[in-house]
Amino acid sequence: MTETLSELVSYLDSLPEPHILCDRNYRILAANKAYRRTYCEDEVRVGQTCYAVSHHYSAPCDQAGEACPLKQSLASGQRERVLHLHHTPDGEAYVNIELTPVRGPEGDIVCFIEKMEPLGVSSNAAGARALVGRAPAFRQMFELMGRVAPSDATVMLQGESGTGKELVAKAIHDASRRAHRPFVALDCSGLTETLFESELFGHEKGAFTGAAGRRIGLVESATGGTLFLDELGDIPLGMQVKLLRLLETGTFRRVGASDFLKADIRLISATHRNLREMVLAERFRQDLYYRLNTFPIRLPALRERREDIPLLVEALLARLSPGRIFRVSPAALTCLLEYDYPGNVRELRNVLERATLLCDGETIQPQHLPVEVLLPEKVGSGKTATAAISSGTPSQTLAQLEELTLRRRLAEHCGNRKALASELGISERTLYRKLRNLVSD
Repeated sequence: MTETLSELVSYLDSLPEPHILCDRNYRILAANKAYRRTYCEDEVRVGQTCYAVSHHYSAPCDQAGEACPLKQSLASGQRERVLHLHHTPDGEAYVNIELTPVRGPEGDIVCFIEKMEPLGVSSNAAGARALVGRAPAFRQMFELMGRVAPSDATVMLQGESGTGKELVAKAIHDASRRAHRPFVALDCSGLTETLFESELFGHEKGAFTGAAGRRIGLVESATGGTLFLDELGDIPLGMQVKLLRLLETGTFRRVGASDFLKADIRLISATHRNLREMVLAERFRQDLYYRLNTFPIRLPALRERREDIPLLVEALLARLSPGRIFRVSPAALTCLLEYDYPGNVRELRNVLERATLLCDGETIQPQHLPVEVLLPEKVGSGKTATAAISSGTPSQTLAQLEELTLRRRLAEHCGNRKALASELGISERTLYRKLRNLVSD
């Protein structure tokens, strides 16, 4: 068996992808050159456990709340595949793990070959395009990204506004075989049918008033790469059939042209709308929906992964202020953790950018945060605020009544200052001044 293992190690050394060989007790028996080069800077870690090296755990992955491919393979007797967050010299990164059992002469499993495939996407890093998160909902999304990225399958990203759909689309592109070709994005919201067709397919000179020359459309611009259509639900009905024809035939023609051109693109689309309801309401074509929904990926809202907020705060602050070092006080972090973020990660970024501009020192405090983020502490929400107001007494002053009313109405509007100001018949600036006084009380 020793001779067989020696031959196996020699074979693994010839492979370009990182591989390790480990026994049934999680101990690393060998690591190939690609692994040492990628994960441990040429330091061979034979004899250590795989979970200690990869995750810095003191117990197997399944005892630390993660899926353990080795345990799964022992139970199934088959190859297993999972997504893990690995420590690397450059920080943590998500890696696809493919673990294959190796059987001895009598058919029993004697060791395992573990192959690691980096997704090509950063995580838990301060890079400008990094995807940051550890929460189960985020990891589930990331695993689906890793599954679909190597293929040319059409992907539909579903999630609320501000969840980072374009960032996820770009990450899928970067981890695909098309990564060296263009990534082209089009926001479909607010485009008329004529403008949408011209943007997507291009036009010939004289095709319509103002078409002074030939223009290449985004489908041609994305040749060999990825076309990302954001706000898919806003595509005009008249254009949906032309988009469907592009997907079914792989051909298109510029506006005003007669010849069809061949398209070579991978399509990723995104929407915050419920397209199933739009199909039932006949506002979105059913056949197009099924063509686009080949591989749906749901992006979790930030309130569904609150445990990622400290990681996101650290990463976003590093991006927003590369020349300064900011920390967030425990009180301010508590406010950030309790807020629901209707605008998701985009809103968190804006909150932090504002805080860095208001903060003269190095520590962001609650007073540097906007009123709506402080609202859960100061105002409460829903029934709690209403109950507090109901307990008022007839002897209250006009100022007290105004304060109580403002608290109730603000709670009902979930912090939407513009809508509340309009309903109260005052300017948003006046409302903001009143809210500032309310918080400072």
